[in-house]
Amino acid sequence: QVQLVESGGGSVQAGGSLRLSCVTSGRTFSNYAMGWFRQAPGKEREIVAAISWRGGRTYYHDSVKGRFTVSRDNAKNTVYLQMNSLNPGDTAVYSCAARGGSILATHRYDYWGQGTQVTVSS
Repeated sequence: QVQLVESGGGSVQAGGSLRLSCVTSGRTFSNYAMGWFRQAPGKEREIVAAISWRGGRTYYHDSVKGRFTVSRDNAKNTVYLQMNSLNPGDTAVYSCAARGGSILATHRYDYWGQGTQVTVSS
């Protein structure tokens, strides 16, 4: 089994930055692709960013390209999401997820964290 715990959410003004962290345990972290998802009230969950096993490939939703950066440190069993130039449209619950495959842009992730709230004010 795999457990994931997110941290780093909070409230920030538009234009500000936050860094989310996701610490994993169980199994072998380096064998999993890792993704970040978000869901706002009344909206469908969407993938924000993802990173491959070794970190050589990444995926970003068009709405966050150039503003968000996903990275991972396998020695620390941790994945990060650096979020810059935040705007109110980024307000959502952000969750990290893991899957044992090479496809990044999919909703079919196997393990999920509890989520962390990000609120961006105008």
